[in-house]
Amino acid sequence: MTDLRKTLKASLAEARAWLEAALKEEGFGILTEIDVAATLKARLGLERPPYLILGACNPSLAAKALEAEPDLGLLLPCNAVLREGGEGVEILLQDPKGMFQVLSQEKQEALKPVVEEARSRLEKALAKL
Repeated sequence: MTDLRKTLKASLAEARAWLEAALKEEGFGILTEIDVAATLKARLGLERPPYLILGACNPSLAAKALEAEPDLGLLLPCNAVLREGGEGVEILLQDPKGMFQVLSQEKQEALKPVVEEARSRLEKALAKL
């Protein structure tokens, strides 16, 4: 699995706020939220530590990617995971470079500038945390 990650000594709420602010500075907004722990509790009665999946999107990058490859919606948005661990809150960001390796070489080449920009912006957001 390819990802970008960082652990913060903070509450989940603080880490989420910081992550959303850092992503916003890089042109990303949060489109979706999945509270995995709450879903497992409600559906299966399982107790799990807090675990959130946020769907982040940079509209201009998404538009460029979809123009180059209309089927790319299957790989969007970029997911961000926040989960509580022993050292604090771990943040994982989906690495576009690794994610797009499922595409043919031709499509990877066509999307290379978009992928590189998306990865750079996500790295910058993570560095701000």
